[in-house]
Formats: sequence, structure tokens, C-alpha cells
Amino acid sequence: ILPVCALRVIGPASLVNGGYARRGGGVDLLITNDDGIDAAGLGALERAMAALGTTWTVAPQVEQSSKGHGFSLHHPVRVEARGERRWAVTGTPADCAYVALHGVLPRKPVLAVSGINHGSNLGTDVFYSGTVAAAMEAVFQGVPAIAVSLHRHGSAPFAHFDTAGAVAARVARHVLAHGLPRNVVLNINVPDVPLEELRGVRAAAQGWRHYEPSVDERTDPRGKAYYWLGGAHAGFEPVDGTDGPVIEQGFATVTPLHTDMTRHDVLADLAAWVDQDGTEAGS
Repeated sequence: ILPVCALRVIGPASLVNGGYARRGGGVDLLITNDDGIDAAGLGALERAMAALGTTWTVAPQVEQSSKGHGFSLHHPVRVEARGERRWAVTGTPADCAYVALHGVLPRKPVLAVSGINHGSNLGTDVFYSGTVAAAMEAVFQGVPAIAVSLHRHGSAPFAHFDTAGAVAARVARHVLAHGLPRNVVLNINVPDVPLEELRGVRAAAQGWRHYEPSVDERTDPRGKAYYWLGGAHAGFEPVDGTDGPVIEQGFATVTPLHTDMTRHDVLADLAAWVDQDGTEAGS
């Protein structure tokens, strides 16, 4: 039994995306990721979701981590069958969700689940994450979605994808029964610990994650410079109730992300000095 607290209903049934929340069996689930079709986390997610419905996997042919919401507009993508209801795509995670929903799956699924990512997507990670982007693209296309990631300390190999799979299945089961508000992605992060050591599950706000700034310049055999970007994790902003500090306490976190990035509490003040009419606009 999962050692979890009660997961609050995220939204009323009237807000469910297109009425997709259905009870009982026979549901179709889209499975995708950014680590690639052969990733261990993807296999663990497929096994966890198989208990809830029929899984259809459409994932990148190769790893596409940190590709954000990149979308292939200027070159074609190819789709290769990789077994029963599994396809590899020569594109980004967002491409995979789009191709799945408009070109591969025989019908629209009731839920899309992206992951299990090999590494957490906490705080500001969500702006870079291909895992989150695939889920967000599904929401753009009218399908409720969940993103799932495994959080570890240090550089030890990932060991407990099954724990993240169990948490993801519990959340997915709740979403299938009760739905989600429109344009919301649930972003799940789970500590890389045995299930019996997980302290529970907590709803958490998106926080702020810090990395050491790093641009590592090197020289190739032809004498030309090239660069490795990105430094090590440097900590989370210590704000109570946000995802980073909560996961460091040993809890899995569930964060509702929204497609509307407007800072509404700033909008009125902004309008007071931005809004102009006619010739005043250039003065």
C-alpha cells in the first residue's frame, strides 16, 4: 500500500478536458518521454500504466533531454514501429505527442503520461524539460496529461523507477476517475528510494532551482573552440510548500502546471502605463 496522504481533487468535473474522465476499463493511454524509446524509465512507466488501460507508446528514437518545447517545423520526422503499440520518432518530445495524437494512434487517448524521466524536473527545470513539454503538448491537443520524473542525490545510478511508477499509477487512477481542469499538467517528482521508504505524496507549488553557471570551453582536433553548457545543481530556494524543499524531505511532489503563463496580479498595473491609443502609442 502506498504511504501517501490524500490527494486533493484538482478540479470539478465540469472542467474536465472534453469529458475524457471515464471509469472502468478499456481506456487508451499515451505513453511518451524525452529519454528515448529504449530508456529504463519508459519501460517502468509502461508496466505501471498497463494496469489502468491499453498503453500506446510514442517516444523519441534517441535521447532528447532538455529540448524544452522544441517542435520540428523545418524538417520531416520519421516514425518506426518498435513492437506492439510502440513507435520511435526522429523528433523532439513535443513532436512525439503531436505525431501520436494526429498520425499514429487510432483514436484519442483519455490520458497522456510522460516519463519516467531519468532525473527530476523541479522548479525552473520545467522550462527546459522535454518530459514536461511532451505532456504540455498533449494538453495543447486536448488530452489531459501527467509528467513523471525520478529525483536522485549525487551521481549514483537510478534504482527505483518502480517507486515512481507506483506513484504515477495512483495519480493517474485519480485523474481517470475525477478529471483535471482544462490546460493543466500534473508534474510529479518522486525520490529515488524503495517504495517502503517513501514518506508520502504532497501537493506542492513550483519553486526555484539553482544551478552553478558553467560554460566549459574546449578545443577540437582542428583547433576550433566548442562549449559544454550547464553546471551542477546548487540548491532550491527555501520556500515552504514548493517542490524542491518538499522532495528533499522525502516526499513525492505533485505540482499543477498551467499553460497560461500570464502574471495576472501584474496585469492591471502594467496596463496603467502601457495602454495607449492612437498617436500616444509612440510618444
